Amino acid sequence: MSKINNIIKPPRTILKSTAEALMEFKMINDGDRILLGLSGGKDSLSLLHCLLYFQSTAPIKFSIKAATIDPMIDDFNPMPLVTYLKKLNISYQIHREPMEKLAQQHMKKNSFCSFCSRMRRGLLYKIARSTGCNILALGQHSDDIAESFFMSLFFNGNLKTMKANYTNKDGDIRIIRPLIYVRERQIIDYAKSANLPIINDNCPACFAQPMQREKMKFLLSQQEKTNPTLFKSLKKALKPLIKINNAV
Repeated sequence: MSKINNIIKPPRTILKSTAEALMEFKMINDGDRILLGLSGGKDSLSLLHCLLYFQSTAPIKFSIKAATIDPMIDDFNPMPLVTYLKKLNISYQIHREPMEKLAQQHMKKNSFCSFCSRMRRGLLYKIARSTGCNILALGQHSDDIAESFFMSLFFNGNLKTMKANYTNKDGDIRIIRPLIYVRERQIIDYAKSANLPIINDNCPACFAQPMQREKMKFLLSQQEKTNPTLFKSLKKALKPLIKINNAV
C-alpha cells in the first residue's frame, strides 16, 4: 500500500466513489476550511486519508483540521489519535463531555442515540466556529445511508435519510458526507490493510443494549445475498432524499 507524506493511499475503488460524491454534490470549494468529526472508528479515519489524498492532488486548495468528542466513558481512549494526527501534521483537539450524565439530566422522549448525536453535532459546530472552519465532514457511508432510511421508514413513517451536503440552521456551517457512495465492506478492508489506529466504539448505549441499526444492517445483508444489486438500486432510489438541502 503506497504512502504520500504519511498518507496511506486508499484503494482506487474508495477514491473513485468518494470523488463521485464530492463532485456530484459540490462538497468542497477552493478555500474551504474543513473540520473532520473524528470518532476514531474505521469510517472517519478512512475519510481522513481520503481527504488528505485529495488535498494533495486536487486543483483546489482547502485545509483540514480534526476534532473528537470524548463522551468520558471508561471504554473510550482517544489518546492514540493524538500521536497519529501529529504524524500527519493535522491540527487536532479532543473535547470531553459527560454524555451519559447529560442524557440522564436532559433527555426527554428522544432515544439516547438521538440525544447523543445532536449533542456531538452541536459541539462540533462550536469547534468548527472557534477554529475558523466553514465545513464539518462526517464519515457516514453508503450502508449508513440505507440503514437510516429504513429505520426512519419503519419506526417513524418518514421517507428520510442522511443528506450529502447541507447547511446547519444557523447558516454558517456546511455538513458534508464524502463517503456516501462507499460501501462499508470496502472501508473495513482498507482500515485493516492500512492498520489504521481504530478506537473502540465510543457510544455508551452500544455497550448496554442491541441497536436497531444492527437489526437494519442484518436485514439488508440478508436481502443482498439474494439480490447482489440491492445497493445499486438503493443508491438510485435514495438520491432524491440525499440531495434535499434542509437544515437540521
